[in-house]
Amino acid sequence: MAAPSFVIDVDYEQPAAGAGAACDTRHAWARVPPEPSQDERIALKERIRRLLRERNAVMVSHFYVHPDLQDLAEETGGIVSDSLEMARFGRDHAAQTLVVSGVRFMGETAKILSPEKRVLMPDLDANCSLDLGCPVDEFSAFCDRHPDRTVVVYANTSAAVKARADWLVTSSCALDVVSALHAQGRKILWGPDRHLGDYIQRQTGADMVSWNGACIVHDEFKSLELELLKKAHPAAKVLVHPESPADVIALADAVGSTSAILNAAQRMDAKEFIVATDTGMLHKLRTLNPGKTFIEAPTAGNGGTCKSCAHCPWMAMNGLAELANALETGAGEIHVDPALGLRARVPIDRMLAFTAGLKNGQAPGSLVAGIGAA
Repeated sequence: MAAPSFVIDVDYEQPAAGAGAACDTRHAWARVPPEPSQDERIALKERIRRLLRERNAVMVSHFYVHPDLQDLAEETGGIVSDSLEMARFGRDHAAQTLVVSGVRFMGETAKILSPEKRVLMPDLDANCSLDLGCPVDEFSAFCDRHPDRTVVVYANTSAAVKARADWLVTSSCALDVVSALHAQGRKILWGPDRHLGDYIQRQTGADMVSWNGACIVHDEFKSLELELLKKAHPAAKVLVHPESPADVIALADAVGSTSAILNAAQRMDAKEFIVATDTGMLHKLRTLNPGKTFIEAPTAGNGGTCKSCAHCPWMAMNGLAELANALETGAGEIHVDPALGLRARVPIDRMLAFTAGLKNGQAPGSLVAGIGAA
């Protein structure tokens, strides 16, 4: 008989609506699968390897999921990455089945970009507070109140919200996209993460109005506790994800996406780092930097997944047994309405073309010229 899964109840306060808008998502929950024994872990990994071969499938895992799922993805020819690279990899890979270990919006994005492929997830209930806190009806009404603005939405949103947007961004390309739009004289409607939106506005000076959402993990980082930790580790560099509050970002030596944090840790010559992002990231940081020490930034709040750690409860729902079951039975298949998927693909393709153009040395302005409100 299988061991019962644990249930985490997450109570958190969504901020009251101010200049932007907010939807109340104060209560969230997650089923966290029990840790398998070592023998079970070995057997599950072998079963998954076999099923991946039999199903012509490839794994795509986010940096925040369990280390087992990160390692297995790389061992079997898949990828561990941020949401931008996950989207690109799934689109371009020859496999006809994509197994996405992450949260639901990542699976939806994979399906939108590869409608002809089967997309499976270990658990379809693995969600995201930013997605939950931005229902399409309320967000569309917010957009309708600002018809002169270019709608830029973060990847952490539903397919329906993406379909309402002009541009999609991830934390790795948001600054570049908004900077280019601002240089073209565009006014921006941003959603849903207010911390990331505020950071981008401060960096670019763009005219922005923002939806009032937040990630329950990053919202819990505390500047006071971070300052105390810095005093205890004076040589440590601070790496911060821009979904964090402004006073936490102000203490950072490097601010950026998961990929940017990885690059900063490898580039900097420090031996100690304090990391303000989901603790799932520490596995890859430690693997790539064996001679360096990585310390979790403190939360000390009541609103995240617990009072003293920073790990997304929905990312924690991804487990080996759940992944094996999805491959075996087809449970956890992602479906996106084809017409909605076509509309949602427009801002996603714009993002992918923009980032590819930047990588090839094209001027940002040329990549957004003529593309405003759709």
